[in-house]
This record gives sequence, structure tokens and C-alpha cells, in this order.
Amino acid sequence: MYFKRNIDIKLINWKNTSDRKPLLLRGARQVGKSSTVKELAKHFETFIEVNFDSHKEVHAFFDGNIIPKDICESLEIFYKTSITVGSTLIFFDEIQSCKNAINSLRFFYEQIPDLHIIAAGSLLEFSLSDIPSFGVGRIRSMYLYPFSFDEFLNAIGENKLISLLDKSNIANPLLTPFHTQLLKYFKKFILLGGMPTVVSAFAQGVGILECINRMDDLIDSYKDDFSKYKKRVSISLLTEVFTSVVNQSGGKFVYSKASLSSKHFQIKEALLLLIKAGLVIPVTHTSANGLPLGAGSNYKKQKMILIDTGLFQRLLGLDISEILFSEEFDTINKGGIAEQFVGLELLKQMSCYRRHELYYWHREARNSNAEVDYLIQKGESIVPIEVKSGNSGSMQSMRLFMEEKRISKGIRISTENFSQLNDIDIYPIYSSCRLLSSHLAL
Repeated sequence: MYFKRNIDIKLINWKNTSDRKPLLLRGARQVGKSSTVKELAKHFETFIEVNFDSHKEVHAFFDGNIIPKDICESLEIFYKTSITVGSTLIFFDEIQSCKNAINSLRFFYEQIPDLHIIAAGSLLEFSLSDIPSFGVGRIRSMYLYPFSFDEFLNAIGENKLISLLDKSNIANPLLTPFHTQLLKYFKKFILLGGMPTVVSAFAQGVGILECINRMDDLIDSYKDDFSKYKKRVSISLLTEVFTSVVNQSGGKFVYSKASLSSKHFQIKEALLLLIKAGLVIPVTHTSANGLPLGAGSNYKKQKMILIDTGLFQRLLGLDISEILFSEEFDTINKGGIAEQFVGLELLKQMSCYRRHELYYWHREARNSNAEVDYLIQKGESIVPIEVKSGNSGSMQSMRLFMEEKRISKGIRISTENFSQLNDIDIYPIYSSCRLLSSHLAL
């Protein structure tokens, strides 16, 4: 069963645009790339799915000189389906298995520009890195992540709650019963995560314990993939680094803690491969002295988060009942899971047309350490975001940052309802994605 994704409307827009390029759908394994394309295919008269893993014989169509017209003729015969420009969608799935097919995308754009072609694949980023000048100006990319909290609510049929949330803000907070209900769904979501196979199961009535079994299956499949990453990095080192990312959550990633038997450059390469595979997402320190935030970035200071909170809680071995039934924010945020949720929600709401970075700020000084969890750009302003409990802490780091950078507005994310504390706007954690929308008034 297919559940609506935010990217669906982007795919429809791509279908209908006159100046169209072949589309490369990018993202980690199991985030729903193939299913979104198959849903889009319902808007076409004919659909051809070319799977380069299961149909090895198709590789031969791309050997030698790449002539799109000849390739289309071969595909028509092989799949017994006519290809008509404007009404046929061709899907090149697992395209990383055929580098000639990857190279062919630029020729399709040049020679048959009105033909609808989408490509996707597992661990595609590794193949693309081996093709330095791949498709510059001739290919459009879209990035897909696991379900967001809003997408999760939609999948379980809570569209009216989404509408209420869309209308709520600092001046118009939610009524307490709806706030309480959203917090309950939030707790379930950070434990289940947004991987499509898990969300789909839960939405169709599968219990949480069985959903957890499906998460374990996903973790096993991701670890099985380590052998496909790069031969020069051992599976054992990749596993060590992957585990260390989980164990070091919430703080700066320290390479020496990741492996006692490997050198710094080996650990760094393993980490970069996990990032390239989409399993690990870096949050980079920035001095935040101006815009863009990336201008002040320091890649020697990075925190690492996993692509999904559900996978994270399973790997960390959190007590799910403790989180589900607790009213205490510190319990809910075990292992920094709430902080990770906020970062992932921000990432999922950014433009799908390019890969984005997340930033934080940290100052180390004698007797004066300070850290702000996330920084976002809103118009020409920098907005600091801290993920905190509603009744503890004086927001010293936030206020120090605001004073130092002469910033007039800060955001606290907590389990509180929408409210305000002088120059700090308080947003409920389930509304994190709305921090990038017009919802945020500065």
C-alpha cells in the first residue's frame, strides 16, 4: 500500500514541466525511491521498469556507442511495451549496476529531451563518485529521506491534526487535548522512525513489537551492504565506526573513540563511506559570523546523527516503554534522540533538489563552554535552535550566542505547547519541520 510523500508533488511538477531533464532520485537504501516512482507511473499511459540487477541481459543494450533511439527500440522489444514520447515513463532502477546506463542519461537529454526518464539505485553515490563529470547541466537530482512526522501522521490517517498544526503558532497555540495527542504520536514516531516498510506496517495495524522486528531486519540488511562499499575498507571497521556514531551521539565525533586498532585516516574513510551511503548525516560546527552558514564551517568539529531515529533507538538499545510512557523530556531524549529528530525534520523539509548540510555552534572556553544544537537561515537572519526540556535550564548557551552574534530571536524546541519567553519562541517538538516555513515569524 502506498502512502503519500511530500516529494510526490515535486515529481508531478517534473512530469509536467516543458524544460525537463532526466531525473536521478537519490537517497539511502529502503527510503522509498522505487515506490514513489511506481506511484508516479500511474500518471502515464505506459511504464517500463528496467532493473539492472534482475535483468542482466539489458546491460548489453548500453554497450558500445550510446544511441538513445536504438536503446528505446531494444527496450520496447524486450519488455513488449511501446515507448511514446510524452506518455511513457522509463525507470532505470539499480542503475549503479550499469555505469554505461548512467552515462546514457546525458544522451537521452540531448537527443530525446521530451522522454520521461527516472533513474535510482542502491549505493548509487559510490558509482557517481567514479564518474567525475557525470551529467553536468543535463541531469536533475532529487533527494529522498525517510518519512517525516507529517508524512507519518498522514499515513495513519491523522490529516485533521496536520491541519490544526498548520494553523497553530505562538499567538495561536493548540488546545491541550490536541497537544497531548500529538506528543503521544511523536513518541511513537521517534521509536518507530520513518523507514517506509515500518511506517507502512504500523499504518496498516501491525503492532509496535513486530515493527521493531522489521527495523532489526533493516539494520541487518544495511550491515550486509558494508561489503559492497569499498574493498579497501574492512567490514569490521565499518561496523565499528557505525556503532561508534550511535554511541557518540549528542556530542562531537571523536575519531580515536571509534576504533582502537585503526588509524585516523582509516576511520575517516570509513565514516565518509557511511555518510556517502546516506546512513550517517554530519552536523558541522560553524562560527556563524555571517551568511551563508557554511562560510564559517569547521569540518574538524562535527556531530553525527543516523538517518532514522527508529534505527538509532534499536542500535542504542533504548527502553521503548520508558520513552512511550514517560512525561519527562530527559527520558524522552535518551541518547539525544529528540535532538536527532529535530535535525532530521529540518533536513526533510529543505529543498529536495540538492544535498543540504546541518550546522551547530559550539564555543570552548575555560569555565564557559556553550553549544547551540542547530542554526538555520531564515531570510537574511541566523536563527539558533536549542532542544531543551520545558522546565529546566536557563538557556545560557542560547543567550550567550544571541548576545555575541547580535541576534534578536531564538527558538527553544521542547514538549511544551507554542509559547514565548521574552526573545525566545517556544515550539513543540512535533512542529520542528515548520521552522523552515513561513510559520516562523521574525
